[in-house]
Amino acid sequence: QVELVESGGGLVQPGGSLRLSCAASGTIFGINAMDWYRQAPGKQRELVATITSGGSTNYADSVKGRFTISRDNAKNTVYLQTNSLKPEDTAVYYCHAEILIAQTTRVFTYSYWGQGTQVTVSS
Repeated sequence: QVELVESGGGLVQPGGSLRLSCAASGTIFGINAMDWYRQAPGKQRELVATITSGGSTNYADSVKGRFTISRDNAKNTVYLQTNSLKPEDTAVYYCHAEILIAQTTRVFTYSYWGQGTQVTVSS
């Protein structure tokens, strides 16, 4: 059984920083893209940042220059370094990954989500 477990959320003042982590565990053949999403109260879930298996990255315009996504393939872990945080960054942050699982002689790709970690930016 595969699961994604996030950590690193919390309460921070405006201008502060947090580092979010998301570790995938289980019988994993490989991992393609890994992403961070967020959902603020009363709003739809939105894509924050993506990193491919080769390390290419993409960011939402609202976080460019402030957030950095990275991954450690040996640890099946993705990180989100959040700097210069603003109150509008307050949300539940979710990790997502496209995970390859070997079943007999074939490999299948499944989409997994973490349970979410709360980030609150407030003075």
